[in-house]
Amino acid sequence: MKRLHALLLILSLLAAPLALAADWQAAKGSTLGFRASYMDEAFEGRFARFSPAIRFDPDALEDARFDVRIELATADTDSPDRDEMLVGPDFFDARRAPEARYVATSFRHLGGNDYEAKGELTLNGVTRPVPLRFTWTPGTPATLEGKATVRRLAFGVGEGDWADTGLLPDEVEVFTRLVLQPRT
Repeated sequence: MKRLHALLLILSLLAAPLALAADWQAAKGSTLGFRASYMDEAFEGRFARFSPAIRFDPDALEDARFDVRIELATADTDSPDRDEMLVGPDFFDARRAPEARYVATSFRHLGGNDYEAKGELTLNGVTRPVPLRFTWTPGTPATLEGKATVRRLAFGVGEGDWADTGLLPDEVEVFTRLVLQPRT
């Protein structure tokens, strides 16, 4: 009987690290978008296709990981002319580099349900650090709502005539609301 208890204890200790990590997949209702302005007129856009691979458990931040792939050609601001320009060579250059990617492996708790992911964004062949502040609401589904600021010129987005930050500010707000189900 003692051997059985010892075996059960060993098995439970071996399984514990596996139970700490929680893998999530995006469900219907998830969004990834951006806000900017042109000549002081604000506009908002979103990406129709993006693939977030999320590993997150507030009690195991050391095991957390975000890996989000974004199909740049799916940018939509409800303005066909602006959308064509955004995915073209002056901005996202989606033919040359069709995907942006955000990867975060370092996380910190800010208090309550607020966290920060220290990740890197790769866009237009350029990789730079971009912190993401987010709120985690546990449950099934869980919800992750976050915001980040991206300096577009650091990624070569909108150079040349579009580099004038009086017309088009350098800072673009990126926002997300992920409705997450456990990965099966």
